Amino acid sequence: MGKPFLYPSGKLSDHPANRGSWAFESERAVRSDHLEPHLRYLIKTLALPRGGIRDLVCRDGVAMSIWCYWMNETGDRVPDVPDDIRAMMEAMGGTIEIDEYR
Repeated sequence: MGKPFLYPSGKLSDHPANRGSWAFESERAVRSDHLEPHLRYLIKTLALPRGGIRDLVCRDGVAMSIWCYWMNETGDRVPDVPDDIRAMMEAMGGTIEIDEYR
């Protein structure tokens, strides 16, 4: 069975990693404290959406998620995940998760 893992921030995951996982960072390539430009960079760089991903995810019973680090020290910032990006991830069988820190 999988084990919890550490995020780059040092926070321990709530869900165990049952299979391999990998991380892709946009911080050096995108200079913005808004989430949308980082998501757009990720989508472009990984050439998403890709045909066949949903079938692969469903067939192998894996979870596909984009985990976003979100610093919200003041507690008044809302992550800006556009509807088209959420819909694309859902169509591929994935989710977007916000890892919020205050």
